[in-house]
Amino acid sequence: MPAEQLETPYAPGGSDYVLALRDKSLNDAPVELVHVDELRVVSTPRTGGEDVEYTQTLAEVESELPPILVHRPTMRVVDGVHRLRAAQANGQTCIMVRYFDGDATDADLLAVALNVSHGRPLSLEDRIAAAERIFASHPQWSDRAVAAVAGLSARKVSEIRQNVVDTLPHADRRIGLDGRSRPVDSSHGRELAGRLIQENPTASLRAIARQAGISPATVADVRSRVMRGEDPVPARRRRHPADQDTAHGTASRPPQQRPDSTRSPAELGSVFDALRRDPSMRLNEMGRHILRMLDAASRVAQDRQRFVESVPAHCKLQMSELVHGYAQVWELFARDLKDYGAESA
Repeated sequence: MPAEQLETPYAPGGSDYVLALRDKSLNDAPVELVHVDELRVVSTPRTGGEDVEYTQTLAEVESELPPILVHRPTMRVVDGVHRLRAAQANGQTCIMVRYFDGDATDADLLAVALNVSHGRPLSLEDRIAAAERIFASHPQWSDRAVAAVAGLSARKVSEIRQNVVDTLPHADRRIGLDGRSRPVDSSHGRELAGRLIQENPTASLRAIARQAGISPATVADVRSRVMRGEDPVPARRRRHPADQDTAHGTASRPPQQRPDSTRSPAELGSVFDALRRDPSMRLNEMGRHILRMLDAASRVAQDRQRFVESVPAHCKLQMSELVHGYAQVWELFARDLKDYGAESA
């Protein structure tokens, strides 16, 4: 089935296209029986190569294994090398295959994306190596876009970008997880949005976003800051003269060295979205439990005043004491996470 016939509204070459293929479109492609001698194993996203023990485990499975994915133009196995080896070990001459007809670069991205969402997951080392390869082939992708395909957190990807920044071409804009291009430095867009909001407070978020060249979510944050009488650009986002080299990719401070500061609900929402998409959080019980807690916290962050108003008057003080107590627990939790994160970085 040609790639353009797969049911995805996204253009090839973007993270949204790769993820749409992985999560739905490829599952709708027809399954064909192919002779194993026609297939090629050229590379794998696993730095350690094929796992003989895992192949043997699959060979002993009595039920039929899922079809493998093959890049039709080259007949290269994109996903399912261990399943192919298991079939060969069992003496099978044919194996069930789904084809991908896109270009080789997208095939490489699919090899990574598929192996962080099912089967035997890639190791942390494998995913870091994959992120580095994605930066080499798609330097214009945002951290969140790379993170979603490589199965890492956006913060980890940001650290990886800093390690390879000298090898990347300078770009003023990045393509996000939604396929949209946005400026790397949003301070100018925020300032323009702030002026537009002051000139026309009733203008829609999307209208201002189009004029300022930033996202509606960023405009919403700017509007909140303007209404509070604050600077449209948070202090941590303003580039000082000493930091100008950062804009050209020649210097940057690692994320862990940046000063702590209060983030807006919109910014916190972006961080939460990245965590929610991370397979290492979604694919285990404790991770899902943590995400549910964070989801509740994000709702309060987004609509705090409504929650305050909904609490009966006679319960407000008691509730305040309880929330303060939990806030202290959350602070300890945050410190523990930061300490452990620093140790494992």
